[in-house]
Amino acid sequence: MQITLKGIVIIVGNYGSGKTEVAINLAAHRRRAGVSVRVADLDLVNPYFRTREARDSLARLGVEVVLPPARYLNADLPILDPAVAGLIRQPSELTILDAGGDDVGATVLSSLHHVLAEAEAQVLQVVNPLRPFTDTPAGCQRIRREIEAASRLKVTGLVGNANLIGDTEPAHVIEGYQFVRALSEESGLPLVFVTVPEPLAARCATEDWVCPVLPIRRQLVPPWLRAADLEAAD
Repeated sequence: MQITLKGIVIIVGNYGSGKTEVAINLAAHRRRAGVSVRVADLDLVNPYFRTREARDSLARLGVEVVLPPARYLNADLPILDPAVAGLIRQPSELTILDAGGDDVGATVLSSLHHVLAEAEAQVLQVVNPLRPFTDTPAGCQRIRREIEAASRLKVTGLVGNANLIGDTEPAHVIEGYQFVRALSEESGLPLVFVTVPEPLAARCATEDWVCPVLPIRRQLVPPWLRAADLEAAD
């Protein structure tokens, strides 16, 4: 199965869910498939691990990244670039909005509530069941309700992103898939796709899974590590 997302897609999740890594890799994956992609970095809360960290790699792929004004790139201030509203009103084939973590980060979306509702945006909650607060279905549901209340938008689907960063093993990914599949059934929300670190993909038997798989080429790494190549063909 292939990921076929189009239109406006908002990526939300709790801190540590890996939602920004998902947003970056989703943008690159769809662009490599020939889809026109634009990304808006709406994470105005977390000073680390934001979409903007991969803007050069995305730009070389032909993905436009809309950022806050340059003087605010390292500031934790609630400043939203007016270009974002224009991007939503005139989206590309796929327009990805990377929102901040938890309900605090999602609050930025509330200022765009009306235009996003009119655009019928998809809101995808990234779930990492190997993190605190989302290691149970009840915790995932609580996080979802908090994000919905803060953003005034309804979550429309789930993304499984089970990982322990560099310590991830195939068993973590497989068990994570089973977790989010059960969460999908319990919540009634569709499981839109799950992620797998690209080096582990061949060891996870993903051909038997009931949803598409997004290979992750890790971008948000500490300074002593090198990010994976986003531009190489799939």
